[in-house]
Amino acid sequence: MALTGRNFTVLLIADPGVPARLAKRIAESLPHDLSESTNPPERWEASVRVQPHLRDEQAAFREVIASVEPSKEEADVVIYMTDLPRRENRLPILAEISAEHRFGLIAVAGVGATLVARRVHELVILAVSVVTERPGLKPRSAARLDSTEIREGVRYFAPRGLRRLRLLAGMVRANRPWRLVAGLSKVLVVALGSGALALATDTIWLFADTMGLWRQCATTVLSIGAMVTWLILDHELWERPTSPAERARSTLYNLATLITLTIGVTVLHVALFVLMLVAAKLTLLPEVFSQTLGHPVSTNDYLSLAWLLASISTVGGALGSGLEDDDGVRTAAYGVRQRQRFDE
Repeated sequence: MALTGRNFTVLLIADPGVPARLAKRIAESLPHDLSESTNPPERWEASVRVQPHLRDEQAAFREVIASVEPSKEEADVVIYMTDLPRRENRLPILAEISAEHRFGLIAVAGVGATLVARRVHELVILAVSVVTERPGLKPRSAARLDSTEIREGVRYFAPRGLRRLRLLAGMVRANRPWRLVAGLSKVLVVALGSGALALATDTIWLFADTMGLWRQCATTVLSIGAMVTWLILDHELWERPTSPAERARSTLYNLATLITLTIGVTVLHVALFVLMLVAAKLTLLPEVFSQTLGHPVSTNDYLSLAWLLASISTVGGALGSGLEDDDGVRTAAYGVRQRQRFDE
């Protein structure tokens, strides 16, 4: 039965992190958007609560409903937003909505890594539309979503085409790999120390002058790979399935962790390259540099040297990763981060 009256409330319950930030952002504009979409205009209110409920992405929808208990909330519509990936037979799930329980579950990771705020906002409006039985609120993008009836309500899947890749990208984005550099402060210190020592060695200057493009590229790949491997091993970030049923889940989580670490270490490598380039330009006089190389130096020579120094520094930084607090590094591991959230 459709809700009647003029004042409606929507409660957004969100996991900490990306879902919480999205929920707060959506809550600011949701009342206005819903009011503008109804005729005559109705008054809507939205509130946010940050509280994790979903420990296991394989939990049945009815278990999530029992955990959240929307019937005990005073809001007309309760929507829970999680960054855990939801799947049915490996098909990414975007939303599960139950009009009977006035409840909607939105899997943020399933929307991908681009236009996340807009897509999640549309899913929230879709949930409100289904729960309140107001088809006029339903966003046009909902027509592209595959759906199926379930016992508790209706389940919506990601649009066809690159569904699984979009899910993986959404998980990586939820990991925020660019923040890994900030969590590796001790690694950066050790890496800079390694780079400074290498910069003072004229043998390294000669190596940089003779390596060539493909050797430099190979050195970069090897250094980043070494750093990522050491982070995974030293901080025990690799998930090992305990049963065949968990193999697909562990593969997805490990891929997200591997990509997150690779992006984060690559950002660290670029930062080291810039710092080494500045250090080389400030401390290494062209006259001294050219005397060692045996030919006039140019900007390309400094770039090549900084590139090699960044690779050396990255390998040296791997040794410093053992000094880091596990919590600062483990945020890059999807499954580990979820378990830490509930332990806290």
